[in-house]
Amino acid sequence: MQLMILVVVVLAAAVAVVVTKFITASNASKEAFKTANLLKTLTVNTLIYGERGTGKKTLAKYIVPNASIIDASSFDELLTAIDSSSEIIITNIDNSPNIQRVFQAIKNKKIRVIATCANTNISELYDDIFSVKFDLPPLKKRMEDVEALIDLYIDEVKDIVREDVKFNKHNFVPDISDNSISLKKQIFSYSFLENISLNELMHLIENYLEDKIGTNNDYRNNLHIYEVPLIRAGLKKFKSQLQLADKLGLNINTLRKKISENSEYGL
Repeated sequence: MQLMILVVVVLAAAVAVVVTKFITASNASKEAFKTANLLKTLTVNTLIYGERGTGKKTLAKYIVPNASIIDASSFDELLTAIDSSSEIIITNIDNSPNIQRVFQAIKNKKIRVIATCANTNISELYDDIFSVKFDLPPLKKRMEDVEALIDLYIDEVKDIVREDVKFNKHNFVPDISDNSISLKKQIFSYSFLENISLNELMHLIENYLEDKIGTNNDYRNNLHIYEVPLIRAGLKKFKSQLQLADKLGLNINTLRKKISENSEYGL
């Protein structure tokens, strides 16, 4: 029978939890963190479900900071950890190749388990193991958290490069298609591109081209690497093909031909 929880923990109005890096800017994440705080004082088994990249493992580590973390797909490793531990974090438990065997091992050992899963349509088997179940919504439903995560990841970039990093948020559209996973990758890539020097850019293109050249038409075949970003930037800046053709010193028909030839790249 599922335990009914009355949350009585009062949270400070912090945007980011320093210890866990779990963001608490949205109402949904605040409620989840309140539940996590309460669970730190209890010894019940808990299932946290939701899409990947929503912070499930981060929250699980906050609840039981000293527990081992095992992915359910590592079946033998997981059974060994269950047998030798008093508490454990099991990630992606819905991916276990033999969930009944895992649940039986948990019952026999009577250890505390905090588990995560992406599947919301879990079977009744889970009810016998987990007294508490709660979800973390995707970031598209927690846009306040997205803003805080952007700042967090920018700070991580600064810690890595050990210098100030330019980051223009004005035209930045966050990629949350894979929640924090896609967002973090985007932030790191965007930060690199925003701060790349001319020599670094040329070196990057050089490395890209090194394994791709070797035919008689290499110059023409790779001209789009220069032309496409040039035309994109020009159209963005001048808003007009006619103006851009004039700035580039091209006939308007020549420019339109180049746009047509490179239409596969979004021109």
